[in-house]
Amino acid sequence: MPSFLVVLDVDSTLIENEVIELLAEQAGSLVDVERITTAAMNGELDFEESLRARVATLAGLPLTVFDVVADRIEVTRGVPELIAGVHEAGGCIGVVSGGFHELVDPLAERLGLDYWSANRLGVDGGRLTGQLEGPIIDAEAKATTLRDWAARCGVPLRQTVAIGDGANDLTMMAITGLSIGFDAKAPVRDEADIVMDVRDLSQVLPMLGLRA
Repeated sequence: MPSFLVVLDVDSTLIENEVIELLAEQAGSLVDVERITTAAMNGELDFEESLRARVATLAGLPLTVFDVVADRIEVTRGVPELIAGVHEAGGCIGVVSGGFHELVDPLAERLGLDYWSANRLGVDGGRLTGQLEGPIIDAEAKATTLRDWAARCGVPLRQTVAIGDGANDLTMMAITGLSIGFDAKAPVRDEADIVMDVRDLSQVLPMLGLRA
């Protein structure tokens, strides 16, 4: 049975990019989306409202856009080492994202993550509708997902770790044994147990007692 669980945010944490901004570049709506993203990450806007507003700007994009964007995603330094270190120590590791299944799924499979969850974009006739399908992965959903994965692993919450950078991560970070703000925005810097400013996720391992 796993001894601990690590859960990361995706955009600007597991990866260097904000995926919705990569999509918006293709849609010609990057300036608007960047403005909304910044306000949401700083806790100035309701996440679901801001997400729907950003996704609406993607309406009409062909599904081939996912191949274009996938090629531009840059995994954060130290991610493979973190995943390997957690697995070697008998832990589980997953990501929960306000981003999108269409890009998170293949990335998570390639990296060898145990769990992943994300939003799903609406599609009709081979193009994005500008809407979302299914439940929204907001702050509460991130916390619920972490609880569910911990239960599935048989791990108490005190043996869970949450790593994130924005206001949408605070609810899940509040229920974990250890919360790590990774190059974090102001609200997370104030509340995380540890703040990391070096963008190298392998540096989480010493914090877990897994490497000197």
